[in-house]
Amino acid sequence: MARQYLRRERSNHTLQATELADEAWVKLLDQRKVHWKNRSHFFAIAAGLMRRALIDHARAHHAGKRGGNAERLSLDSVANMSLARDPVVLEQYYAQLITLGEALSRLEKLDPQQCRIVELRFFAGLKEEEIAEVLNISVRTVRRDWRSARAWLFREITK
Repeated sequence: MARQYLRRERSNHTLQATELADEAWVKLLDQRKVHWKNRSHFFAIAAGLMRRALIDHARAHHAGKRGGNAERLSLDSVANMSLARDPVVLEQYYAQLITLGEALSRLEKLDPQQCRIVELRFFAGLKEEEIAEVLNISVRTVRRDWRSARAWLFREITK
């Protein structure tokens, strides 16, 4: 999973897959109150932790370059942008990843379930059925919340 996340990053990224996995593992050790339902649930938690680690890394990398002139893009554009290797595009990607992370933090306060669905779908790559199993909700609820969360995030990101 860590390799999959880092494939979207530049080839000379300073964070290695083993470091990302180690960072997620250390944070998983602090998850003492979690009652693991199944393998998918474990990977879903790990995916969320890796997402946060990558956003923290992007914040550190982008800290000196945070001008308000970053172009606002859609959630889908951010996903596609991550595949690029151009340094300018990568800077935009870091800015968008930070913006997305901040928007997800706000969504989590409003609707934790929708935030979780976005994490599992967008970052962990789980299918609707797998998300429903992990969250113990219906596939229909996953679809409805995914549409709602995407619309909310689009409004937040494009403000």
